[in-house]
Amino acid sequence: RPMFARVKKAGQYEYLQIVENRREGKRTIQRVIATVGRMEQLQAKGEIENLIRSLSRFSEKVLLVLSGKSDDIHAEAKKIGPALIFDRLWKEMGIKKILRNLLTDRKFGFDVERAIFLTVLHRLFASGSDRSCDKWHRDYVVNGVDGLSLHHLYRAMAFLGEEIEDQKDRTLFSPRCTKDLIEEDLFYLHQDLFSSLDVVFFDTTSICFEGAGGETIGQLGHSKDHRSDLNQMVVGVILDNNGNPICCEMWPGNTADVNSLIPVIKRIKQRFHIRSFCIVSDRGMISEETMAYLEKEKIPYILGARMKRVKEIKEEVLSRAGRYREVYPEGVSSKDPSPLKVKEVNIGGRRYIVCLNEREARKDAADRQAIVDALQEKLKSNPKSLVGNKGYRKYLSMDRDSVSINQQKVHEEERFDGKWVLKTNTKLTAEQVALKYKELWRVEQVFRDMKSILDTRPIFHQRDETIRGHVFCSFLALVLRKELDRSLEKAGHCFEWADIKQDLKSLQEIIIEDNGKKLAIRSECNGTCGKVFQAVKIAIPLTIRELS
Repeated sequence: RPMFARVKKAGQYEYLQIVENRREGKRTIQRVIATVGRMEQLQAKGEIENLIRSLSRFSEKVLLVLSGKSDDIHAEAKKIGPALIFDRLWKEMGIKKILRNLLTDRKFGFDVERAIFLTVLHRLFASGSDRSCDKWHRDYVVNGVDGLSLHHLYRAMAFLGEEIEDQKDRTLFSPRCTKDLIEEDLFYLHQDLFSSLDVVFFDTTSICFEGAGGETIGQLGHSKDHRSDLNQMVVGVILDNNGNPICCEMWPGNTADVNSLIPVIKRIKQRFHIRSFCIVSDRGMISEETMAYLEKEKIPYILGARMKRVKEIKEEVLSRAGRYREVYPEGVSSKDPSPLKVKEVNIGGRRYIVCLNEREARKDAADRQAIVDALQEKLKSNPKSLVGNKGYRKYLSMDRDSVSINQQKVHEEERFDGKWVLKTNTKLTAEQVALKYKELWRVEQVFRDMKSILDTRPIFHQRDETIRGHVFCSFLALVLRKELDRSLEKAGHCFEWADIKQDLKSLQEIIIEDNGKKLAIRSECNGTCGKVFQAVKIAIPLTIRELS
């Protein structure tokens, strides 16, 4: 028998009544349960609001916010998407279990596994130090992190980077640490994922940072960032044939490439029983001495070449005629409007792969035209002001009496639009070479973010083990990114990481509390968010739910 409220007019007054509907045969009859009172009197005293609020206490699914006048009402909005997705992947990958096992006999007094997960999540969605992470997570719902403080995050990083008792397979500059045990456990737990370890890919990058740089790991050396005044360390990342991260290696920045590369290769071969390596890197990361060693020892490599600086590439490789072939990663449709294109060029036994992205070519051309247009306007008013501008100067011809646009130089620059050149001694196809090099862009993005982490460090970051822990958390972020990509590819999706981040962060939960009762209201799933949840096989939280 449904009940409802109605207003009944009697003479010059209106009355608020509670009425019940009931059926008698084919007829519906209304019966007045109670007459609450005259409307103008109830409204004047606020009795209607009091009655509704009182009744809401007897409903499990209703929370009322009336007029916003109550001092007992509290509302808080937090992002829920990031932790829901990556906590599930963290568990499914076995990282949580591995950490719990390593921590069994340790008495830290706080949840180290949760502190590490929080740091990794922060690496995925933001960049910065532990201090910024401590503030960042206040806007997110992450299970089990409420009691964590800044010093807990420092101690968790030190745990990851601390040296272990077993130092077999260490190098002179790279001891075995807790993070090595995690990498090895993770590798053997998911050995079926690593389809081919006959060839693995090894890329290195350098990280510069302020301060002492730890006891040994931060040293002055040949800086790839052109900051010889700063301490640096070198980080190597090892991927399998499908781009799955296997491990990361770290060594001091003053160690010569040729002296560090070979011991690290031997160490990794022993740890994971890998038969063959392929060094994949930007040309700037490999010294001439190391390059000669790779050629002498016939170690496979794929190196990004400097198109404008190497005469052979600039004058011969880019000038060779040949048809480009389209390249599509596995699972990507051939309907891509701007696919990667490659062609192979051989000069004197040296093998080059020329890569072309037509979308990037159009962008490069548009950017250059904007500069030329700006130059033409400047030349009309104040040509001398252009001489000191490096961005403009390369397009100018200057003599004693005049400054003009160098059309020959503009034309020469067109040859580089949307292109990059790879040099390799592998037996991989041109398409495979291009895709393997492109796979490392994702690694570089993660480690580009990592570089900002060590730019300015509190005193606790001046210890080697804490620095190693920071770097390793970026590696774990890379592991989770790859696992999410795998889930999305399996579901038939290919999304940009920037879109995924934005859409997951937009999924929020607003918690409203009134008189001891709490309700959680979820925002809408926008963009890629719903498909990401489906791919990872997580149910999206209810739109409205009661909290205990």
